[in-house]
Amino acid sequence: MPDRRTFLREIGWGGSSLVLVGLAGCDRANESLLALLAPEPEGDRRPPDGAGIDAVTHVLNRVAWGPRPGDYRRVEGMGIDAFIDEQLHPETIADRRCELRVNEIETLQLPRGELYECSPAELQRDLARAKLLRCVYSRRQLLEVMADFWSDHLNIAAQKGECRWMRFADEREVVRPHALGRFRDLIRASAVSPAMLVYLDGHDNKVVHPEDRPNENYARELLELHTLGVHGGYTQRDVMEAARCLSGWTYGHDWRRFFTSRVAFDPERHDRGEKEVLGIRVPAGGGADDLDRLLDILCAHPSTARHIAAKLVRAFVGDPPPPGAVSSAAAVFASSGGDVRATLGHLLRSPEFAERRGNLFKRPQRFVVSALRAIDARTNGGAELVVHLRRMGQAPYEHPSPDGYPLEQEPWIATLLWRWNFALDLVRNRIPGTRVDRDALAGARPSAGSGWDAPYRNILGRSLTPLEREVLSGAGDDALALALAAPAFQWH
Repeated sequence: MPDRRTFLREIGWGGSSLVLVGLAGCDRANESLLALLAPEPEGDRRPPDGAGIDAVTHVLNRVAWGPRPGDYRRVEGMGIDAFIDEQLHPETIADRRCELRVNEIETLQLPRGELYECSPAELQRDLARAKLLRCVYSRRQLLEVMADFWSDHLNIAAQKGECRWMRFADEREVVRPHALGRFRDLIRASAVSPAMLVYLDGHDNKVVHPEDRPNENYARELLELHTLGVHGGYTQRDVMEAARCLSGWTYGHDWRRFFTSRVAFDPERHDRGEKEVLGIRVPAGGGADDLDRLLDILCAHPSTARHIAAKLVRAFVGDPPPPGAVSSAAAVFASSGGDVRATLGHLLRSPEFAERRGNLFKRPQRFVVSALRAIDARTNGGAELVVHLRRMGQAPYEHPSPDGYPLEQEPWIATLLWRWNFALDLVRNRIPGTRVDRDALAGARPSAGSGWDAPYRNILGRSLTPLEREVLSGAGDDALALALAAPAFQWH
């Protein structure tokens, strides 16, 4: 049996300063797995060498939530470019099986006003369940990847006030319809979303008397996070002028409007004066149109193109983002008028995307979903999966601040022990509502003479090395759990 350090180096972890705790009391198999995987105290956290990951697997790992059995052969047969084109046009993809699963969640169909008849806990549970079911089962994989991307970009904590109900509607009416559309349409829908108006206090942004100062909370995040970026060249004066443009949008004073979630513009609460944002004049008396004038200025600004391009490159190519990829994606974004589909189509065919394989650390949700897909698990997307994600730090829709869950790897390194425990629970069928075919898995143990083990291609993105085969062949029924817990599976 090779030593632990050699095994870790071979499967791509290298080493880590992570301190493992909580091993006392583990069952023998769990102890055995952790002993195999436990990194030495010194070392680094470099990604594994992605040279062994072929182009088809690479695309499935980035454009989708990881491959399911059968996906590799399908994409190989149709060609990578055709697969990318298909995923960029989700409206052309039949997805009835996934839709039937998701449509069992009755709250998804409720109008805004009727959501108040449900408990916030029920809505939160159903929203998370719908997300996980779509990520695992949908054939429109890029749509689900981008819906997750924009949910973080326009993050709304579901725990604040009316957001407990309206976050549900925001996902349905803002994020999903515009995930692959035009960026300005997405930002416009978000600006007048009931959930966003509550979350960032836009409904309290009013200028009724000359001495009133507008509430700048939403304006600040609109410039800093949603459009220009923190280094986008704006000033505090631009924030205040933007807040003046945004004043007057609210649920209104009528409680009946509040509980039917009807957003309205109140001219009596709007600053009617002239404004100037980023050096561009917004004439006095524009009323509700000031919102659109502001968004025109922000969405057409070069800083917005660079900010969105850089974030997309970080999500699909690597962090830090290669400057050339950012520049070319920003140019497409700007020339297309903020067309997300066109920008992604360019990025997914760029040399930077093709060359950088296996270098992105999986956030917990991607780890869990890709594990479920890799071993063809059956799940109802229920609360038990969310419990595991919460332990790892990424329960759906629970990030408390406007910046969304981080893309970089550092915050997630400390979740490895919870990941290993999830892998064991998954393969051992200890997660209620989620099942794997134990008989099929029993036939997936690597043997000394086999040259290719299909389940491990879905898991590691390549065939097993002789060293990996030797280690995993001694793991018995937990071989697949060990592979899911392996450092190489933590990257994509």
